[in-house]
Amino acid sequence: MRVLLTGGAGYIGSHTALTLIGRGHEVVVLDDFSNSSPEAIRRVEELAGVSIPVIEADLADREAARAALAGVEFDSVIHFAGLKAVGESVAEPTRYYRVNIDSTLALLDLMAERGVSRIVFSSSATVYGDPAVSPIDEEQPVGVGLTNPYGWSKFMNEQIIRDAQRARPELEAVLLRYFNPVGAHPSGRIGEDPAGIPNNLMPFIAQVAVGKRERLAVFGDTYPTPDGTGVRDYIHVMDLAEGHVAALEGAVEGVTVYNLGSGTGSSVLEVVRAFEEASGRPIPYDIVEARAGDVATVVADPARANAELDWRTTRTLAEACRDSWSWQSQNPGGYAG
Repeated sequence: MRVLLTGGAGYIGSHTALTLIGRGHEVVVLDDFSNSSPEAIRRVEELAGVSIPVIEADLADREAARAALAGVEFDSVIHFAGLKAVGESVAEPTRYYRVNIDSTLALLDLMAERGVSRIVFSSSATVYGDPAVSPIDEEQPVGVGLTNPYGWSKFMNEQIIRDAQRARPELEAVLLRYFNPVGAHPSGRIGEDPAGIPNNLMPFIAQVAVGKRERLAVFGDTYPTPDGTGVRDYIHVMDLAEGHVAALEGAVEGVTVYNLGSGTGSSVLEVVRAFEEASGRPIPYDIVEARAGDVATVVADPARANAELDWRTTRTLAEACRDSWSWQSQNPGGYAG
């Protein structure tokens, strides 16, 4: 297939681009580089040994995106484009709704105009809100108890795609609900390069290990978990990228939903210890007050993706820490050097 990757220069997009090329697909990247770097795609080209067409445009600007994509051929889409920081979404709700929703509306209209009928959407486990059970399967309620505009925008986009599919029955749409992506490509050439203070645990730990930040803040140690710290389902970004390829290749008419996770939970302190082991460096941390809205345990039930897509995670937390450290130690300033 010739696949348009919106937001394809980002963390998950760049790893998926490399994985798609490895499977024999062609990719076209659309990105406005507001939270990503062209260097990521240059390195994907280096690793893959191919040239990748890159279109610089803001997908949320419908006319600009339409003009930028004029004459660009593609037959399917993986839609990563959007803003993704939970805390920032609380501070800037209108920006998050405008960017995340307008980009999806513009994309669906563009696909309809071009007769493109296959889309894989980058959703999130945040749509489950505060789940009553864990592990979480796809039948759990969504859109209940959501606490931030980022989560709401993912939930709304899922609904928008469902409604678009009802109007265009030929549409093949896959909604992928990620759990906690971590790690990097084993080469250390591409990885997560957050702007400003990292919002996610592992890049923050990596920046402490490399000396960019002094200490890690661990939010709460009184949860009902083995060591009192929050438990999450961490999935290696290469496993996640392979999940996107499996979803794209396995898409069928209608809307299908899959959790992408390992099915195994790890606590914050377990991740800290694993990273210390991988890096050979101590990770100093302070226990601070738990954040409002955080839940004790969030773990995926990935049985549906295992069965229907013949996909499962194969990489361990130790491998994710090793690969994350390889990326961070080679690129202490991210793509900027």
